Amino acid sequence: MNNKVYKVFNDQVQAELYSAYMYLAMSLYLEDQNFKGMAHWMRLQYEEEREHAFRLAKFMQERGVKPELLQIDAPPAEFGTPLEVFKKALEHEKYVTSRIHAMYEVAMEEKDYAAMTHLHWFIDEQVEEEDQTRDIVDRLAMVGDNMNGLFVVDGQLGARK
Repeated sequence: MNNKVYKVFNDQVQAELYSAYMYLAMSLYLEDQNFKGMAHWMRLQYEEEREHAFRLAKFMQERGVKPELLQIDAPPAEFGTPLEVFKKALEHEKYVTSRIHAMYEVAMEEKDYAAMTHLHWFIDEQVEEEDQTRDIVDRLAMVGDNMNGLFVVDGQLGARK
């Protein structure tokens, strides 16, 4: 693993940990708003993002590179309505997708085939992440401010395993 590939992988560990931190903040915010199901969904996202960071760090170690843990910025504390929360989550997932694609480009330029293969999982994962979050945004947009509808969606998201 050359220095350029190492750097983008290391930076992505930091980005994944920020994503986890952001989803934890969103979970706590939604919990405070009494949307327990949505908070549960965000907590599971938090756990997934931590796993993504570990997966990248572990790959670096397997390639003989020691990951360097970088500072993680604090996420916002306020997010707005449930629809606004999930819109922000979707925009964030699109941003992460762009980062993963940029990492793949670097791996291609550097002819790091192992890194390219490893990144295939992340590319597929981002398709799933964006699709799931977009589906929730669409459902929340349909129910609008209707509290009955919001609590139906909240219950559905609380069932996520």
